[in-house]
Amino acid sequence: MIKPVFDRIAIIGAGLIGSSIALAARDTGAAGHVALYDADEAVRHRARQLNLGDICETPEAACKDADCVILCVPVGAIATACETLAPSLKPGAILSDVGSVKEKALAAMQEHCPPGVHLIPGHPIAGTEKSGPEAGFATLFRDAWYILTPLPQQEEAYNSALDRLAAFWEMLGSKVEIMEAGRHDRVLAITSHLPHLIAYNIVSTAYDMESVGEGEVVKYSAGGFRDFTRIAASDPTMWRDVFLNNREAVLETLGRFSEDLAALQRAIRWGDGDMLMKEFERARGIRKAIIDAGQDTSDVNFGRHTSGKPKK
Repeated sequence: MIKPVFDRIAIIGAGLIGSSIALAARDTGAAGHVALYDADEAVRHRARQLNLGDICETPEAACKDADCVILCVPVGAIATACETLAPSLKPGAILSDVGSVKEKALAAMQEHCPPGVHLIPGHPIAGTEKSGPEAGFATLFRDAWYILTPLPQQEEAYNSALDRLAAFWEMLGSKVEIMEAGRHDRVLAITSHLPHLIAYNIVSTAYDMESVGEGEVVKYSAGGFRDFTRIAASDPTMWRDVFLNNREAVLETLGRFSEDLAALQRAIRWGDGDMLMKEFERARGIRKAIIDAGQDTSDVNFGRHTSGKPKK
């Protein structure tokens, strides 16, 4: 029989990530008891219908006696959630999160985290464009990176809690990496945040262009554009909070991107095919490196429509 890492965990927020943690923890045996709370009554009702775990009517009830509490709420809601939960956290418990921004989340959590509770922020590099409790699935974190951004230079009890949290995520199928919070935010600004910003922008630009009608955008959407629309279908509230809370790193990365885009614009204007080839070949090489690292599939069309018919 598999021994759970935690006897009881509490998940605050039953969206894609929260519901996936609940399902994965139950299926793998990583937690003996899974309690969930969501501020939206309709979401709690749906989570109960989906049998995601012990659905509680208050955050205090969910956190009672929990060995680990994981905040699965937008970054902008973390401070309020922590302030509400703090009195219910037992000494020795772990307080973590899944936010895509770590420095601002860490500061918000530190402000309200009570003494004796081990604050260990984290971020799963996993997700889909779907949201809500129905979107969760138990294998979401399998072979995905989970980045932990612990506090530096802590005592033995804290380091032991860090090891337990890492073991929990490894049981869910994740590959765990330790990283400093500021570095995490700079890395994710280029690998995650900027691509989402570009996707939101290019989809809106295509829709707004006077020379292209709405029907034509939909009717003649090519594969590249459809990929942008998939990304742009992500939760607007979550991404608004990401950009506002990681603005410095995003703006720095956006500035560099704008310069590089302007260089490509000049190459097209002046017919500099050599420059275009150099950039395109380098980008193609990076794509190959991602596939070789097991981060994506080499299947034609990303494994979609392989039967000749679109998947529903």
